[in-house]
Amino acid sequence: MSVLAAIAVLALLIFVHELGHFLAARLQGIHVNKFAIGFGPILLKYEGPQTQYSIRAIPFGGFVGFPDDDPDSKIAENDPDLLKNRPILDRAIVISAGVIANLVFAYLVFVAQYASVGVPQNFASEPGVLIPQVTSESAPAAQAGLKAGDILLAAEGEPLGTTADTIPNLVKLIQTSPEQPIDLTVQRGDRQLEVTVVPERSPDGSVIIGVQLQPNGTIVYRRANNPIEIFTLAAQEFQGMLVKTVQGFGMLIANFSEMAGQVAGPVKIVEQGAGLVNANATSLFPFTAIISINLAIINILPLPALDGGQLAFLLAEALRGKPLPARVQENVMQTGLVLLLGLGVFLIVRDTTQLEIFQNLLQ
Repeated sequence: MSVLAAIAVLALLIFVHELGHFLAARLQGIHVNKFAIGFGPILLKYEGPQTQYSIRAIPFGGFVGFPDDDPDSKIAENDPDLLKNRPILDRAIVISAGVIANLVFAYLVFVAQYASVGVPQNFASEPGVLIPQVTSESAPAAQAGLKAGDILLAAEGEPLGTTADTIPNLVKLIQTSPEQPIDLTVQRGDRQLEVTVVPERSPDGSVIIGVQLQPNGTIVYRRANNPIEIFTLAAQEFQGMLVKTVQGFGMLIANFSEMAGQVAGPVKIVEQGAGLVNANATSLFPFTAIISINLAIINILPLPALDGGQLAFLLAEALRGKPLPARVQENVMQTGLVLLLGLGVFLIVRDTTQLEIFQNLLQ
């Protein structure tokens, strides 16, 4: 069920993104002839008066299609309601609407969290240390089989308790054990596992295993005092998450060779989401918001085949006073699409081969 929940989150966020493009176009009276969730062969479709709605075989993505690019369209080339014939501002609104939709949706997820789950009041500690995220597939933790949602119960035979120095002591053990195996007792769902991890030195000289650590336990919630508190706390949470995500992308770009292993594809996202949901069902809220924010930032990057690349073309058109040659735009977009699809396939294959069920088949 946790895997299905994580997949449903991804599908919902894709729908929200494409719905943003669709509504921004339709509300301006711009022709839209296709709305699709997924790529490839059509599994289900509905032919509306103006638009074909479909669900397609490859679920990782979606698109909104315009008759501008349809050679079979019966709409006249000079129709003012074709996207290409609209002013730059109108087109920019349509192109950026998917990003805006994901950001607004992330904020609303936090609103829903505070309205339904409540406002965190205190923390009821339980023995152990929670791993909310494994930061890299190439890190020692991932190689040893640790996963998001795992709870570390003991290290080197010593139980991990609930005191304030539990995590600092564990970090100290890791940092003083470079290239030395550390035996861990791990709680995963209703199973206990014995895992051996070997810390390694990172490029900056620190000793790591490649995980985030946080206290294990249950957050006690209270009902929000009023709607203003809900919207205010949601705004603060959204702002903090957005800033951290932007900073993370900045670090990735600045240190790509060192951090490339942290780039996750849809398979890894689903696996991590399932692990978090297994550990705490309420984590589905921040998980959804984080992925929605990430989707927005990725799409706004000025790369071919992404929304940011389209906006870059519009900026060039505004500066030149005319669009870039169609052949140039097509070549850039096709090259970008091939590279993105290649990266997507690589990430899916890499992350799939590292799944526990796949590794078990190879043993």
